[in-house]
Amino acid sequence: MFQLGKTIVSEDILEKDFVCNLSACKGACCVDGDAGAPLTEEETKILEAIYPKVKPFLRKEGIAAIEAQGSWVKGTDGDLETPLIDGKDCSYVIFDGKTALCGIEQAYNQGLVDWKKPVSCHLYPIRVKDFTEFAAVNYDRWDICDPACSLGQELEVPVYKFVKEALVRRFGPDWYAELDKVAQDMKRS
Repeated sequence: MFQLGKTIVSEDILEKDFVCNLSACKGACCVDGDAGAPLTEEETKILEAIYPKVKPFLRKEGIAAIEAQGSWVKGTDGDLETPLIDGKDCSYVIFDGKTALCGIEQAYNQGLVDWKKPVSCHLYPIRVKDFTEFAAVNYDRWDICDPACSLGQELEVPVYKFVKEALVRRFGPDWYAELDKVAQDMKRS
């Protein structure tokens, strides 16, 4: 672990390799697990605002879940998150064949909304936990992502480079430049 501004960062994001391999995992991170995608307070407002534009992209089960639970929910631990369909799939999940995709991202790709998806999804496999004085930035190792780890090793892409766009979105370009400098310094030593 090392400190970077107001973040405490796990060295794993610099040392481990990762490239999503949707052809192997089929987007399992969007349909497995026991909670929806973590959200910020600001993101709950965005979801409420964009839902009418995202709705046409969603499955009927997702629409039913959102209309019954809301565009976001408070999880059992009190955290804000996306609602689930029958306690499983994220309500915003759609499928291309057997591969799970994000309905929000599809609306974004069509130019209908200007918000790509929750930053927690965009950052994955990095998870950020906000505390009063700092944020912890950690690598979340999940066995469903073994194909992504293998592909990352094959292509030699560290986690932090794979999620560069999301890290810049969350922490800004200056923070990312500092992170990259730490990574380069670690490589040299």
